[in-house]
Amino acid sequence: MGTLFYFDGKSDAADAPIIFLLTGDEDGARVWDAARKLTARPFSLVTVPVADWNRDLSPWAARRVFKGEEDFGGGADAFLQTLESEIVPAVRAEADAPRILAGYSLAGLCAAYAAYRTTAFSGVISASGSLWFPGFLDFAASHAFARKPERLYFSLGDKESRTKNPVMRLVEDNTRKLCDAYTAQGIETTFERNPGNHFQDAELRLAKGIAWILEGTQT
Repeated sequence: MGTLFYFDGKSDAADAPIIFLLTGDEDGARVWDAARKLTARPFSLVTVPVADWNRDLSPWAARRVFKGEEDFGGGADAFLQTLESEIVPAVRAEADAPRILAGYSLAGLCAAYAAYRTTAFSGVISASGSLWFPGFLDFAASHAFARKPERLYFSLGDKESRTKNPVMRLVEDNTRKLCDAYTAQGIETTFERNPGNHFQDAELRLAKGIAWILEGTQT
């Protein structure tokens, strides 16, 4: 799966939450620095590199949404199995240390999907998550969580749904519907709208999710 990078991996607070960040172009150091400016809560950040974005992070096979891109390979189940069985056990963690899965874009989609497929994480950060993904809304409505999350954070840029692409145009509507459904289940859930398009302030948006989820996580 590639090399893991740890930030404050030897925190004095042994039971401090651990954020597992599925990475693409995001710089873990910048996410760490941005989050430290937003919260004083102790935590560790572990970046988990993704080898093939469209294959490893998509829940099931689907056609590409833009010409020239690859189709989605539907490899998220295999990716999450490796994450749960190999990566999580390899990371220093006390038994009671909360583990949070975070991601941006397709990684944000995969983080949300993981809540239905693995019990390894108690919370999810989906920053500008690709929740327009075909069939995901129906999947979420018809499947139970593997482990009911304690906290769920979702965010989008306020221009992300302003697109000519009919699939991606659904992203804000789908995200809001999911948040409403999760709130109705008694899960502490928030949706934050940020200025800008999908490609703006990725590290800051992830950091804001980290800060929010930490403020409500008991250690």
